[in-house]
Amino acid sequence: MLPKKSNSPKKTQHWAFTQLSGLVKRNPLMISRWVLRWAIVGTVCGLFASLYWNVLELMIHGLQKFQGASLLIVMPLAGLVIGLIIHFMGNPGEIAVIVDNIHFRGGRLDARKNPSMILASLVSISAGGSAGPEAPLVQVTGSFGTWVADRLKLEGEDLRSMSLAAMAAGFTALFGAPLGGAMFALEILHHQHVLEYYEALMPAIVSSCASYLVFAAITHLGIAPTWHFPQYGLTEFDDFGAAILFGIIGAAAGWIFMSIFRGCDRAFSILPGPIYVRTTVAGLVLGILAASYPLTRYFGHEELDSLLDSNFPAFFLIALAAAKMTAIGVTVTGGWRGGFIIPLFFTGACIGKAVAMLIPGVNPALATICTMAALNAGVTRTPVSTTLLLAKLTNISPFTPILFASLIGFFLAPKVPLITSQLKTKRSAIAE
Repeated sequence: MLPKKSNSPKKTQHWAFTQLSGLVKRNPLMISRWVLRWAIVGTVCGLFASLYWNVLELMIHGLQKFQGASLLIVMPLAGLVIGLIIHFMGNPGEIAVIVDNIHFRGGRLDARKNPSMILASLVSISAGGSAGPEAPLVQVTGSFGTWVADRLKLEGEDLRSMSLAAMAAGFTALFGAPLGGAMFALEILHHQHVLEYYEALMPAIVSSCASYLVFAAITHLGIAPTWHFPQYGLTEFDDFGAAILFGIIGAAAGWIFMSIFRGCDRAFSILPGPIYVRTTVAGLVLGILAASYPLTRYFGHEELDSLLDSNFPAFFLIALAAAKMTAIGVTVTGGWRGGFIIPLFFTGACIGKAVAMLIPGVNPALATICTMAALNAGVTRTPVSTTLLLAKLTNISPFTPILFASLIGFFLAPKVPLITSQLKTKRSAIAE
């Protein structure tokens, strides 16, 4: 077992590398055993993610045939089913709960919430909610990491690192980006601009690589770019200025999104009765939005390519972005289960493409991807991993402008984050 680290965040990175190099010198076999554990965890997580994705696709194909006015019946019924699942099986929580558990419960994720999370999220996503599979995948894989750590009798940072490695495997399976997925699992946990979990970086990367290989082999996803963007090459120094401008636009969109999200939360909080009342009402609102703007339905994995290939006018794209922001807010605060990372990418793409149409001479690929990056980085507080993920998902290799936009979105984000557990600052709660 690795010794416990110093509680001082300034010494964390030094501790991690010192301990790792010392172990390599003293006992290479111990390092091999740890790497094997991380790889096995990632492999199992990749297998689960593949099964989840295949079941989800079957359910989506079954429910996609409902369009137009029929959604006003189908989606409220789906909301009722989701609410009944949560009412009888327990509330599985959301990404904020996962962040809290990593910070204040020693990295333990509760596997007892998994049945409710799996069932509720499958219905939520397949029926057309504006939330993706990242939250359920991270909850289930992370709790598996905790289970493995308990079987190995790990404690302290070893236990936390195993949970984080499994969470990273869950992120990676969805995004098909081992390095970006590993960084996202760690970066989303930070508070006050500090990434605290250096010691979990190598476990997260190893587990992510194993998960990626398994998921890609079974589903054939993640090998080619997910979205087919127009070609872009960094040839002009002015592109950095443009990236900063798009970053400001994405940051402004982030402020608007968070205001809409919190407004939805306040509206649903006054609804009386059990959870299935809220989820049913949310289903009705989502059905109205999907009937009016069909591209707001689902989480945007396939819809973003349709958006890129479309010839919608700029003002329609802005209206679509507003409708998508509302759909995300209603989905999450209305009790439907899923994550909002890919839906935010879709929203940013709408705004970026509209900006490129309204400003002559702007490169549409640069405008779209930089706005996507800034919006997501501002809302989730993940500028580095957002850059890595988008570079992989879009196959745009000169990602320095994307990084500029991500940082602008991050630094111009509201002081109070959307994931409020990122605001926690109790050092003593982080220490073992």
